[in-house]
Amino acid sequence: MEIVELRHVSHSFDRQRVLQDISLTISAGGIFVLLGPSGSGKTTLVKTIVGTLTPTEGAVVVLKTRMPSLQTMGSIGYMAQADALYHELTAKENLAFFAAIYGVPKKQTALRIDQVLEDVGLQDSKHKIVREYSGGMKRRLSLAAALIHQPKLLILDEPTVGIDPLLRNKIWGRFADLKRGGTTIIVTTHVMDEAERCDTLGLLRDGKIIAHGSPAALKQETGTDSIEQAFLTYGREKA
Repeated sequence: MEIVELRHVSHSFDRQRVLQDISLTISAGGIFVLLGPSGSGKTTLVKTIVGTLTPTEGAVVVLKTRMPSLQTMGSIGYMAQADALYHELTAKENLAFFAAIYGVPKKQTALRIDQVLEDVGLQDSKHKIVREYSGGMKRRLSLAAALIHQPKLLILDEPTVGIDPLLRNKIWGRFADLKRGGTTIIVTTHVMDEAERCDTLGLLRDGKIIAHGSPAALKQETGTDSIEQAFLTYGREKA
């Protein structure tokens, strides 16, 4: 079943065209990675999926609803590149606020807070003021906030930036757990080895999807041994 459908999506800021005629479907229950260098349009594209940005042209349909839709936004967990946290509050207080915003029942809030803090390795720091957190800890707390309401669709924009390799591996393990539980996950990254861990991959360059498929299929099609080599091959073909 398709959970996201992009229909000829283009977007411009003033006269600068950032997305160019993107048509793409993302199936439910898997991990989809949007891979591309900085400036390729990844963040703009996920904002159209979340519904915080209406594309200049085309349509975005999420959970069978055309975006933007406030009701559908409530079924999405979104972690932006910039941390949207209250630095004067503790981690626990931040998560309680987000739980209330997303409508998590009060009887479940304490348990959900403990669960997501455990997921991101912050259980021992839940009473610490967020302004005392390191950059990596803030990223992890932002991820916990995106998970607090057990969303059907989880969209993460560069979620592992500033996180050490050991914890990054643990977080990707948690993504696999969420997938097994039925959550669809969209991750943007420029890290090639992360792209190897997804079910489906979209290669984005200069606002265009230059290839789309499983990592194995893209490597086989290009006759390469890595996603990095495949990306370079597709890039030369589209140049």
